[in-house]
Amino acid sequence: MTAHILIIGVTGGIASGKSTVARAFARHDVPWVDADDVAREVVEPGEPALAAIATRYGERVLRADGRLDRRALRDIVFADPAERRWLESVTHPRIRERLLEHLAAFRRGPAPYALLVSPLLLESGQHELVDRILVIDVPEALQVRRTASRDDVDEAQARAIVAAQMPRATRLARADDVLDNDGDEAALEARVADLDRRYRALAGLPPAP
Repeated sequence: MTAHILIIGVTGGIASGKSTVARAFARHDVPWVDADDVAREVVEPGEPALAAIATRYGERVLRADGRLDRRALRDIVFADPAERRWLESVTHPRIRERLLEHLAAFRRGPAPYALLVSPLLLESGQHELVDRILVIDVPEALQVRRTASRDDVDEAQARAIVAAQMPRATRLARADDVLDNDGDEAALEARVADLDRRYRALAGLPPAP
């Protein structure tokens, strides 16, 4: 039987800085797995999920090299909630299975605790895999600006993407811990260090040297 270690679920709205926070924890020797990375893995060429997507939508969602055209698929599912639910029914079980494999590997290692980073932690049922929920929080206006800049979309589309996600207030209400990520890098590092001390204590471990 694999040992149990503390698993922290890290979530937040789009462009809240989840990966940046995870990298900050990694500097405290904390391993992490990102559900977005796993989501990309399960739709690689040769994967059953990509075959199902291609069967449903045809070549309009495939690039010339046979890989998934993410923007084309995103346009479809954001325009039709029924299509979004279908896509989730195909991808979420496969993502969950791979996440469980990663978490099992963390339990075999020397980690003080581990992170499961996921934008859909609460919506997809992945919160059932974690012991605590850490919400990365930023003002909605900052989310919109970051999304428009990062994803090369206009402000209206960025607002639509943010609006399609779980409301900020609902997400915060389900948090065990909240990290405000509207400051500079030094502020973020200090907040992560505080949380690292808290999580090590919860795991029954001494503070990091």
